[in-house]
Amino acid sequence: MTNPNESLKPLADEFRSALEARLSGDAAGEYRLPSKEEVAAFCRKYLDVLFPLYHVPGEKPSAVIAAFLDALDLQLAEQIVSAIRFDCNCRGKEAPKSVAHTAEAILKEVRARLPKLAQLQAADLQAAMKNDPAASGLEEILLSYPGIETITVQRLAHELYKLKVPYLPRIMTELAHSRTGIDIHPGATIDESFFIDHGTGVVIGETATIGKNVTLYHGVTLGAFNPTSKRDPGGELVRGLSNKRHPDIEDSVTIYPGATILGGDTRVGHHSIIGGNVWLTHSVAPYSRVTLKDPELLIRSNNKSSDEDWFLGGSI
Repeated sequence: MTNPNESLKPLADEFRSALEARLSGDAAGEYRLPSKEEVAAFCRKYLDVLFPLYHVPGEKPSAVIAAFLDALDLQLAEQIVSAIRFDCNCRGKEAPKSVAHTAEAILKEVRARLPKLAQLQAADLQAAMKNDPAASGLEEILLSYPGIETITVQRLAHELYKLKVPYLPRIMTELAHSRTGIDIHPGATIDESFFIDHGTGVVIGETATIGKNVTLYHGVTLGAFNPTSKRDPGGELVRGLSNKRHPDIEDSVTIYPGATILGGDTRVGHHSIIGGNVWLTHSVAPYSRVTLKDPELLIRSNNKSSDEDWFLGGSI
C-alpha cells in the first residue's frame, strides 16, 4: 500500500512552486495555479449576460456583451492555460508548447455553444415558471432562484468538462455550490427544462443523467454506493465517466424532498414520481409511483388533565 506521505510530498512541492511563482510576480509562469477568484469573476459575468446574449439573433452585440466576449477570450483563456500547464506539471509531463493554441481552440468551441446554452437557460426559466406557483415572473426567477444560478453555471462547466479542461469545471460548480447549497458535478448530463425547487441539499453525481422536464425538490440525492466497499483490498478506485456510479432519470420525472436514489444501474422510468424520503437502489418502470407508507404519528397531549396518547395514522 502506498505511503500517504509519499503521495502528498509531490503535491506540496507543486503548490509551493505555484506559490513562489505567484509571489515573484510570474503571472504567466508554468507553475501558476488557476485562480478561484478569477473563475468566480468570470462566472458572475457569464450569469449576468447569458440570457440576452443571443436573445435577438442578428442584433449587434451591446457594449456589455462585447465586454463579456472579451472576458471569454482573455480572462477564461488565461485560466485555461494555467489549468493545462499546472495539470501537466502535476502529472510529471511537459506542457505542450502549443498550449495557447489549445486554449484558443477550446474557446472557439465554447463560443459556438453559447447560443445553445442560452436556449437551455430560457427553457429552465420556463420550467421554473410552469412548476412554481410562488414565482411572480421570469424576472424574479432569473434574478433570485438559486437553482437557476447553479444549473446555468453547471451547464457551462459541463461543456468545459467534455472538452477535458482540467480543474476549472469543478471549481465552477463548487463555487455555485458554496453560494446556493446545490451540488451538481460538472460531469452530470442534464437535458432541457430542468427545475430545482428550493434546492438546498441537492446532490447530483458525476455520471448521473437527467432527461427533459425533470423537477427535483430540496434534499434530493442522485448518488453512488460507497466505492471502497466494492474494490479489492488495496485496489485503486476507477474514476471518471468510465465507472457508471450514479442513476439515470428519464423524461418528466418528479422527485420530492429528501429522496435518495443510488447506483449506476438504477434508472427511473419516464413520467414517474418519487415520493419524499424514499431510498431507491433499483430501477423502476415508466409511470411508477414510489412512496413510503404513511407513518403512524404519536401525539402526546400537553393538557395536564389528560395523559391520553393519540394515534393518528395516515395523517401526513
